[in-house]
Amino acid sequence: MAGAWDYHASGAWRTEGTFLNDFLEVADEQPDAVALVSYRSGVDEPLRLTYGELADRVDRIAGGLQAIGVQAGEVVAVQLPNWWEFPAVVLACARIGAVVNPLVPIFRHRELRFMLARTESRVAISPTTFRGFDHGGLFQSLAAEVDTFTHPFAVGETFEPQFVERTHPLTPRHIGPDDLAEIQFTSGTTGEPKGVVHTPNTIGSAVDAMVEVLGLDSDDVVLMASTLAHQTGFLYGLVMPLSRGMKVVYQDVWDADQALRICHDEGVTFTMGSTTFLLDTVAAQRRAGGAPPPAFRYFVCGGAPIPSPLVYEAREQLDVEVVAVWGMTENGAATLTRPGDEADVVANSDGIAANGMEVRVVDDGGTELPVGTVGRLQVRGPNQTPGYYQRPDLYEACLSPATDDGPAWFDTGDLALRRADGGIRISGRSKDLIIRGGENIPVAEVEGALFGHPKVREVAVVGLPDARLGERACAVVVAEGPDEPTLPELTAYLGEVGMAKQFWPESLVVVNEMPKTPSGTIQKFVLREELSEPATADQDA
Repeated sequence: MAGAWDYHASGAWRTEGTFLNDFLEVADEQPDAVALVSYRSGVDEPLRLTYGELADRVDRIAGGLQAIGVQAGEVVAVQLPNWWEFPAVVLACARIGAVVNPLVPIFRHRELRFMLARTESRVAISPTTFRGFDHGGLFQSLAAEVDTFTHPFAVGETFEPQFVERTHPLTPRHIGPDDLAEIQFTSGTTGEPKGVVHTPNTIGSAVDAMVEVLGLDSDDVVLMASTLAHQTGFLYGLVMPLSRGMKVVYQDVWDADQALRICHDEGVTFTMGSTTFLLDTVAAQRRAGGAPPPAFRYFVCGGAPIPSPLVYEAREQLDVEVVAVWGMTENGAATLTRPGDEADVVANSDGIAANGMEVRVVDDGGTELPVGTVGRLQVRGPNQTPGYYQRPDLYEACLSPATDDGPAWFDTGDLALRRADGGIRISGRSKDLIIRGGENIPVAEVEGALFGHPKVREVAVVGLPDARLGERACAVVVAEGPDEPTLPELTAYLGEVGMAKQFWPESLVVVNEMPKTPSGTIQKFVLREELSEPATADQDA
């Protein structure tokens, strides 16, 4: 299944082999090397599997799936935490040509019913229970509601006996480089899930870009606490390490203090997560004191602006290089800052295009805009999804016409500006744009500035309706400690850092926690719904 443009000739896409073949080759060449270490909440000692052991379990699961009739091209749903079973099931599906549909553990009845019905999955694998929730019971009830869903399997202390304890005859039907390999539903920052499809070639291209930019190799050790059911974890915590011969360490429940110990004990060199993860890890190191993890090299961070003070503090406390990244479920890491970039660049840029990718900033008519002008961010390249599962209309609505020099541009829904150094800076989502009295408010810049206030742990700026001005900006804040910030404190701070008064938020709401997607992105549409009453002006208009 290839996209509208052929990247085989350029070498960005393979004509033979996939990430599965790479994994099997590593397992054959170094069967005794550690493949994964799984830290499971409530369990004292982590589980360790070598490449040889993992490959054996992959084959057993693949045989079990074939034994219940799973065919090439059939969709298998997986709602598992970051346990060893997750990558084993993904690789087993690729082994028999099946398609995997990762489902984040926080999805419940409404989302799961829609997704299982849309993909017509017969098989779904979930935990028996996780974090006190009865996943096994939920999937049993869904089997009674969704006609095509007939085989719910639950993972408890051990995997289903029919998958692991017995060996079924296996007829390998390896997935091809342009076959459908994955359906990843969007996390819902707009409230509408879409089934993003990927092939081994689009997956592999996104992985290659990260490896090439950061110079990663088989000696690197990856820590992944972001869910493997989200594209960040799937690409850079599953496919990347296991196809490159790295050791990957999984954490199923985020705990910054434990993560810091893991970095010391396992020799972690690379991790990737939201800005919140970085903030928590820096705080954990500050509490722990002592030397930082000696092997730690890269903390790749996206989903929200990274304040300059946090970049400096991460370098000081963790002795780690912070890499800012922008991407989507549709294309993985599409832009990255580069190793050696100054802290101010990392804090004020979302990077330059990853190898093979192209980005541009255009006006509503599709004309490219000059440096420093905010417009619509469009992207194309070998990482890009071929479309949305069973909804080609939704995907085509995001595309501009193809040109002689390349495929159609995909409109990301993000607003951005082009920097003089060739990088981009995200200004917000087009749906997040606040227009106050005809003037656009640069949401991301305001959030980035407020993030630097010592009483602010997390912040989102949203537009609330106003009868006279159309919208007014409201700052929603999670406080850093018990002493909550006030609106005058925040606006005074914005004045001190030189932000124009017309961009200051005009109301403040302090919350205990933000509504977020599984990757840690704040769901602003939820905030707008919860704060639907018109904002009260606290300043002169």
